[in-house]
Amino acid sequence: MAKGAKTSKKSRSSSASDSVQLTETPSTQKMVLRVKTTEGTKRSARLSAINQEVTLVRSVQKSKAKHKKISSKIDAKKPKKPPTAFFFFLEDFRKVYQEQNPDVKSMRDIGKACGMKWKAMTYEEKVQYYDIATEKRAAFDGAIAEYTKRKESGEESEDEET
Repeated sequence: MAKGAKTSKKSRSSSASDSVQLTETPSTQKMVLRVKTTEGTKRSARLSAINQEVTLVRSVQKSKAKHKKISSKIDAKKPKKPPTAFFFFLEDFRKVYQEQNPDVKSMRDIGKACGMKWKAMTYEEKVQYYDIATEKRAAFDGAIAEYTKRKESGEESEDEET
């Protein structure tokens, strides 16, 4: 076992001397350090180059995302989208659930119970909420059509000036 350890030390030292050579160039009379590359050093160099590229790509993506957020303007006069059928059900369910369970105050628990109930409901039970949602959606579509007409005709800019 001791012989094996001695040979491994010799192999390490010989490999280290093989990878680094000190030479003297005749023209400049300066010491030059020459390093022989191995597969391990080549691999680590490739990995570091890939990591640098990935970080550059991520930083570019983040800067683009920030730029989009800044450039987009929110129009306060634009009609807002109506809630879906589930949200109308949630409104009714929350009232009933809080009456039956006054000790539960967590919105998380109420939301979980509501989701489970919604999944368990049949289509016939959900129809009333779908009807409300379609009525609200039709009103929203009309409001959006009116809004786009006003915006295209330029009435929106006149309203802002007055």
